[in-house]
Amino acid sequence: MSITRTSPGRRAASTARGPGGRWWALAALTISILVVALDSNVLVTALPTLSLKLDASTSQLQWITVGYTLASAGLLLPAGKLGDRFGRRATLLIGLLLFGASSITASQVTTAGELIATRVLMGAGGAMIMPMALAVLPVLFPEPAERGRAVAVTAIGTMLGLPLGPLLAGWLLNHFAWGSIFLINGPVVVLGLIGVVLWVPESKDPSASRVDWSGALLSAAGVTALVYGMIEQPIRGWDAPVQGGLIGGGALLACFLVRQLRADSPLINLSLFASRGFTWGSAAFAVTSFALSGAQFVLTPYLQVVQGSDAQGTGLRLLPLIAAMLVGAALGEKVLAPRLGPRVLIPLGMLVSAAGLGVLTRAPAGGGYGLAALALIVFGFGLGLVLPLSVDTVLASLPAEQSGVGNAMSRTLQGIGVVFGSAVLGSVLNGGYRAQLTGTLRTLPDTATSPARSGVAGAHDAARHLSATDGRQLIHAADHAYVHGMTQAASLTAGLLAVCALLVVALLPGRRRDHRDPLAPSVTPTGG
Repeated sequence: MSITRTSPGRRAASTARGPGGRWWALAALTISILVVALDSNVLVTALPTLSLKLDASTSQLQWITVGYTLASAGLLLPAGKLGDRFGRRATLLIGLLLFGASSITASQVTTAGELIATRVLMGAGGAMIMPMALAVLPVLFPEPAERGRAVAVTAIGTMLGLPLGPLLAGWLLNHFAWGSIFLINGPVVVLGLIGVVLWVPESKDPSASRVDWSGALLSAAGVTALVYGMIEQPIRGWDAPVQGGLIGGGALLACFLVRQLRADSPLINLSLFASRGFTWGSAAFAVTSFALSGAQFVLTPYLQVVQGSDAQGTGLRLLPLIAAMLVGAALGEKVLAPRLGPRVLIPLGMLVSAAGLGVLTRAPAGGGYGLAALALIVFGFGLGLVLPLSVDTVLASLPAEQSGVGNAMSRTLQGIGVVFGSAVLGSVLNGGYRAQLTGTLRTLPDTATSPARSGVAGAHDAARHLSATDGRQLIHAADHAYVHGMTQAASLTAGLLAVCALLVVALLPGRRRDHRDPLAPSVTPTGG
């Protein structure tokens, strides 16, 4: 491969071995990202099964989901700093190893508490994988046009986890023990490790400062406390632990921000938010991720329990969402983005997704799948327009020497969006479900009340132990209560997407800007 300019980014790209080595490196990075996407979407399909097999309540299901994303969000920033300082490829390899090992452990647990703990370890590995894989892209592809294509490839790779995860989960849950859903991560991790070792060059920032572990602890504790309060409030009410979580979490995050303003080596570079491209690209990424994660959490029990599909059928019914996302991403990258630009296309995609959620509010408790399918198509198409373009907008705004920590900051905001998507919308769903079901529960035996309160899957299971009349009454009431809670969650999300779209169109720069000088001596390649 002929290299005619000598920028550090180009020299690092040239260390990808062999002709076309950069594209093999991109394949390795995409596989590394795919393993995280696979796991997330396998888990979403498996939640109703885990509810029964591990006797997990809705609250525990939320913690199984957010335990991963809390650990990931808490460690993304220090992982970005570590990668910039000690090497992005090395950090990525450690993340893949930790993710693979904890996946195997998760397949062997026997209680909901043990699964939550292993999901935390998997989140720690994911925190090293996602930002490092994307932080290497500006090193491999310093030119904006090539970088845009590379971002689109990684985004499509991530989206492939959406159909593959549910389909694999459905097939595995129908034929093997539930723990097999985590074992499928192993072969993908091995492929990622081999590809990263062979083709991804090492890069680092020689001026990177030490890691502010105290700041990382403050931010992680603050987010955890807030999420605890949000998840437990529908169950516990406004008792002291819930109020303590919400107030204490807010106070810890305020202390974190004060520390970052005063620290000699802050964990986050607040000056990056002076770039409107970084700020509003990250905001769009976070809000859209909030919508996607919350919708997945809410939709799976609807399709599997309320609509009566098995695990594999649920995966098939999620395919319209995935196909629409892929179409939206391809159309946006090749046709719409060059003509409209991020300022128009990102908010347009958010409004399209909001319209899809509006359709979802009309989906029935009984009857067919048609309205839900239409909602998934419209919602997914909007997501496909937004997600790759918002990532590229962020990367285009970052100085090359801060690509690791800057991308980690954006991914942290996205991770927080994912955490709060499951926590906030899960709590809205849970609160609406419980409120709607209260009257029916008064007429049922005490043995059915507790499992019915825990969630719609518990209500269906409890109905099997009641008389035929009481069982039908409970299932009918639980299904309609679930749809009531789902409608509330979808309406809230649609409103948030619409507000964010208005802010983006008002505040995002009118054209894509690349603030980096590819010839600036900013990234030190250290070989492959």
